[in-house]
Amino acid sequence: MSTTVLLIYIFTGAIWTWWFVYGRSQKMIIATVSWIVLCVYPYFTDNIYALIIIGIILTILPFYIQY
Repeated sequence: MSTTVLLIYIFTGAIWTWWFVYGRSQKMIIATVSWIVLCVYPYFTDNIYALIIIGIILTILPFYIQY
């Protein structure tokens, strides 16, 4: 595991925590679902560029989908 991947895991971990707190406090289902997917997808993604792109998409997605 490279340093870049570890830094991405740390960054996504911060986003996971933020989405979890935000989703639970606002009662937003999409933010909570995004949190769950953000927790799981790094285990199935080996490509660093795919890891970054998917992470950005999952982070921005709840802003566009309001439930």
